[in-house]
Amino acid sequence: CEKGGQWEKALGLLKSMECRGVKPDVISFNAAISACEKSGQWQKALKLLHAMRDRGVKPDVISYNAAISACEKGEQWEIALELLHSMEGQGVKPDVLSYSAAISACEKGGQWEKALELLYSMEGFGVKPSVYSFNAAISACEKGGQWEKAVELFNSMEGRGVMPNVISYNAAISACEKGKQGVLALKLLNSMEGRG
Repeated sequence: CEKGGQWEKALGLLKSMECRGVKPDVISFNAAISACEKSGQWQKALKLLHAMRDRGVKPDVISYNAAISACEKGEQWEIALELLHSMEGQGVKPDVLSYSAAISACEKGGQWEKALELLYSMEGFGVKPSVYSFNAAISACEKGGQWEKAVELFNSMEGRGVMPNVISYNAAISACEKGKQGVLALKLLNSMEGRG
């Protein structure tokens, strides 16, 4: 159900388990939340996350990551941030996927400043940003018309132990183009081609 995005079937199976006296566990709930996330059903994903607690099942990092990602896909950046910030209080340590999904939610919501705040705060919480974290933050800057910030982030990646990929280059090049920085965009393009 989770893989096929058949959220109705996943919710039906969860309900069926309960009707038969089988208590759904964290794995059952995570599969249902993930199915909702993949189908763009962010409200249902949140309801399931809250239902877990009501039924005495403790959400784990996978539960939160799927719910944050559902909010990202549903363009609910504020709720995604609330979930991220509530994790520690629930005894769940956010990981790189938690932060990356929240940064991506900020990017989709046009919140480049929030995206940068999250990226810069990760290491303070013992979480090393990944290429996906950087890509989402660079894209947020690009969409926010902040070409200088996008290039600054791009240029800082290798120094922080993260190798840029084609998405990193494309986002930085796009930021330069939008900022009317054609020469810099060409320089980045040549650099990308030089890396193969």
